[in-house]
Amino acid sequence: MDATKQRVHPRFVKGKYQNIRLFTMYAILVAFLVAPWIRWNGRQAILLDVIEPKFYIFGATFMPQDFYFFAFVFIIAAMLLFMVTVYAGRVWCGYACPQTIYVHLYQHVEKWIIGERNKRIKFDKQPWNAEKIMKTLAVHAIWLVISAITALTFIAFIVGTDYLFFNGHTPFFMGWSKMTWIFFLLITFVTQTNGGYMREHMCVHLCPYGRFQSVMFDKDTLLVSYDYERGEPRGARKKGDHPEGYGDCVDCNMCVQVCPTGIDIRDGLQVECIQCAACVDACNDIMDKVGYPRGLIRYTTERQMLEKQKTKIISPRIFAYIFVLGASIVAATLVATGRAPLELEIRHDRKQLSHERHGQVENSYVLKIVNKTDERQVYRVRLDGDNTAGMTLRSRFDKLPLQANEPYDLPVSIIGDANVVKVGSTPVTITVYTEDGKYSASATDNFVYQPKK
Repeated sequence: MDATKQRVHPRFVKGKYQNIRLFTMYAILVAFLVAPWIRWNGRQAILLDVIEPKFYIFGATFMPQDFYFFAFVFIIAAMLLFMVTVYAGRVWCGYACPQTIYVHLYQHVEKWIIGERNKRIKFDKQPWNAEKIMKTLAVHAIWLVISAITALTFIAFIVGTDYLFFNGHTPFFMGWSKMTWIFFLLITFVTQTNGGYMREHMCVHLCPYGRFQSVMFDKDTLLVSYDYERGEPRGARKKGDHPEGYGDCVDCNMCVQVCPTGIDIRDGLQVECIQCAACVDACNDIMDKVGYPRGLIRYTTERQMLEKQKTKIISPRIFAYIFVLGASIVAATLVATGRAPLELEIRHDRKQLSHERHGQVENSYVLKIVNKTDERQVYRVRLDGDNTAGMTLRSRFDKLPLQANEPYDLPVSIIGDANVVKVGSTPVTITVYTEDGKYSASATDNFVYQPKK
C-alpha cells in the first residue's frame, strides 16, 4: 500500500517527432535568452517596466490606460491554445511548455554527469559515498547556473539589461537594489525546484491545463494512442518471429521507459500524457528492428481508430475558434495601429464650476496631456469652437515641453466677458498641438456661467 511517487528517469530516444520537439523547445529557449538583448531605436526592444509602469514593445509604448490592449493579447493566446488543443491535444505541453523545456534540459545534465537511464536509477539507490556526493554536487551546480541565468533573463525584461549589467558597478550585481536581489533569488529557487525536483509533478498535479483538456477533446482530436486491436495480446518473441495468437506488441516496455511522466500509453488516454510522442519514436524503432509495420503507437483520432472513419479536420468547434481568433486578431490590430500619439483628457474643476469677478467669468480646468511618442515634444494650447465669442484661454505655460511618454496635468482657465457669454452651459473645445503641427488632440467640456441673483 505504498503510494510514494517514484522518481522518473526517462530514456532518451531519437526519431522524427523528437527532432521536431528538440528544435521547437530549444528555439523557444534561445529566443527567451536573446530577447532582452535586442535593441530598438536605442532602447531595449521588450521592456515590461512595472514600476513606472510602462511597457515598451518594439518602439510602441503602453501605459496603464493602454492595458486594455493586452486583454486582446490574452484572448488571442487563449483562443489559439484552445484551438490547438481541440485539434492536436496537449501538443503545447510536449513541444513548447517552459516546464517541459527545463525538465528536459535538467535531465540532460543528469545524463551527462551520471549516465543513461539505468545508471541514473542505480545511482539513486546506491548509498551515499564520495562519488555520489561529488556527482550530485556537480549536477546541482550546473542546475544552479542554468536557474541563475533564467532568473537574470526574466528580471532583465522588467528592469532592463542596462540597469542589471551596465550599472557602473564592478561586479555588476553590486549595483542591484534589495528588491532585485529578492526576485533574483526567488526566481532562481523556483526554477531549480521546478526543473530539478517537481518535474512531472507540476504537469500531473498542479497544472490546470491537463485537467480541463478532456472537456475540449472530441472524436477528431489528434492524440498519441496505442492500437489495442493490433498490439494485443502482447508478448515477447524472437526477431522476425510472429507467434500465432499474439499481437504486434513485443512487450519491451520501451514506451514506458521513454515517457517523461512515467505512464504506460498502452493503458489508454491519461491525464499525465503530455503528447511528446517519445513513445511513438521508441515504438517505431522497435517495430523496425523486429520487422513489423510502424504505427503501433501513433498520432491518430478516436474516430479513425475506433470507428474506422475518416477524421473531420474542420469541425464546428474548430470553425468557431478560428472565427473568434480571427476577430480578436483584427480587433487587436486595429487597436494597436489606431493608438493616438497624443492623448488629451479635460477635467472641469468640480469644486467651483465658475467664478465671477469684475465682469469676468472664469472656469478652471485640468488638461491631462500624455506624450505617447518616443521623442521629446513641445506642446501649445488653444481654444477652438464656434461658441467662444468673448472667451480667452489662459495657461500656466505658453509652451509645454514633454519628454517621450511623459504625462502632465496642466491647469488652464477660460476667461469670459460676462456681457458676451451666454448664461448656462456653453460647449468649448480645447486643442493641444505640437509646435511643428505634426500631432494634435482636442477635448470638449462646458463653460458654465450662472449669474448671481
